[in-house]
Amino acid sequence: MTDTDTIDWHDFWATADEDDRADAGPSAHHATDVVVDFLEETGVPEAFADVGCGPGHVAFDVAERYPETDVVGYDAAEPVLADNRQRARDRGVENLRFDRTVLPEFDADRRFGVVFSYFTLCYVADVERALQTMYDAVAPGGYLVFNYQNRLARAHWQRMADNPDEFLGENSQFDADRFEDRFRLLLDGENLLSYERIHDALGTWPQSVWSVVERPDTRWAWRHHPLVYVPK
Repeated sequence: MTDTDTIDWHDFWATADEDDRADAGPSAHHATDVVVDFLEETGVPEAFADVGCGPGHVAFDVAERYPETDVVGYDAAEPVLADNRQRARDRGVENLRFDRTVLPEFDADRRFGVVFSYFTLCYVADVERALQTMYDAVAPGGYLVFNYQNRLARAHWQRMADNPDEFLGENSQFDADRFEDRFRLLLDGENLLSYERIHDALGTWPQSVWSVVERPDTRWAWRHHPLVYVPK
């Protein structure tokens, strides 16, 4: 999410090919349906934010499913924001806009019933500050929903970095040449989270999204990348 903490996201999106775009949009495969199920169970909000939206899979899906909901997708990289804005115009999605933000700062111009962030915190050094600023943007009665990387994720991704021929071959979703740079903060253990660290940052205990909606059977990696919500 930040250019200075990991890779240069502006450059990434300015030069991204179709494979790069697919690799940088994991929410398309793992989170879109889950978010919709969560909203159906907890109530469709008046306003929804997707922080670190990348190509905007979740933002577009929520906006098109719920035309009465104001949806804002935030990202650090202007090239992907420009692409998203053009797609929104082309598709006539009038309740969706895209703005730039660079975590850990998140200075939204309003509060949201749901602030969502997926596979973004692993790119932010000051992860506790990022949690606080996103949580500040949640309206009373709303939810901060996000996934994070824990110590199991770090161990697994370190194995990937140590064994690129096994894990980062031509069929991998990640570029072996920039894997360690891209995930340096995670590999160094600098921004790992836990339930306790989230509670210390926000003063409220996170809860598993799977206590609200059914967990996909095939997503074993949720053990390494927990998906949680924090009520306001």
